[in-house]
Amino acid sequence: VQLQASGGGLAQAGGSLTLTCKASHSVLNLEIHDMGWYRQLPGRQREMVATITRGGIKYYSDSVKGRFIISRDNSKNSVTVNLEMNRLAPEDTAVYYCHAETERVTNIASYQNDYWGQGTLVTVSS
Repeated sequence: VQLQASGGGLAQAGGSLTLTCKASHSVLNLEIHDMGWYRQLPGRQREMVATITRGGIKYYSDSVKGRFIISRDNSKNSVTVNLEMNRLAPEDTAVYYCHAETERVTNIASYQNDYWGQGTLVTVSS
């Protein structure tokens, strides 16, 4: 599974940015389930920002609820997840990582895996 993230950059406080992550594969019987965005500051643990299930149920951290919107577009062998970030604040400055959970079902067993995309830096100036 390949995760390709884009959209980071510099924004002013109060502005907006949209992050995009495309998860793609060519594996038979593989499904991409939950996807989401996490962020990390130097010396800090990675934290959940927003996630979305395969069926479209969304979860947000309290710090971004009401400001960020996660959305998802499912295709046969790929899923694209967007994170629309509004009313950005300097505290949103971090490296943002896309994450995907997958499941491959065979006649013998079910295999779960998770994948991380490369980080994309978001910098919000005051």
